[in-house]
Amino acid sequence: MTPAASSRMYLSIIALLVIVIAAMAWKFIVAGSTLPAADGRIVVALAPGERALLLREMRGFVSGLQRISDALARNDMAAVATASRAMGTAAAHDVPLEMLGKLPLGFKKLAVGVHGGFDAVAADAAQGGTATRTLGQLGGVLGDCVACHAAYQLAVPEPAR
Repeated sequence: MTPAASSRMYLSIIALLVIVIAAMAWKFIVAGSTLPAADGRIVVALAPGERALLLREMRGFVSGLQRISDALARNDMAAVATASRAMGTAAAHDVPLEMLGKLPLGFKKLAVGVHGGFDAVAADAAQGGTATRTLGQLGGVLGDCVACHAAYQLAVPEPAR
C-alpha cells in the first residue's frame, strides 16, 4: 500500500469514527429514547425503574410545593429555603447516566430549569426574600413543570412479541 493510500485509509477511519461519535452524541444528548404520542406529546421510553424514579421525583416536587405553600402562609422564609433547597440541583445528582441518555434535550433543559429555579427560591428566601417575590419565582418554576407535562409523557415500552 502506498503512503498516500494509507493516509486516505486512516483519514477515512477517523472520519467514520467522528460520524459514529456524533451520531451517538445526538442520540444520547439530544434525541434520547423517544416516540411520538397519540396526543401530540413526546413519549420518553424508560425502563420501569427509571420511570418510577422520575415519578417519585415529581411527587417529591408536589410535596415540596405543599411545604413551601405552608411556610409562605406562615411567613416562615427559613422553612421556604429549606424546602426549596431539597428540590434544587443537588437533588438531581441521583439520576443514573444511562437514564439521562434516554431523556431528550428539551426535557433535560426543563428539568435543569426546575431544579435551578428551586435553588434560586432557596437562596432568595435565605437572604430575606419576601413571600410575594417567592410566589413570583414559584410561578416561573411551575411554568417549566407545565411546559414539561405538556410536551412529554413517560412510558415503559411494551416488550416485543
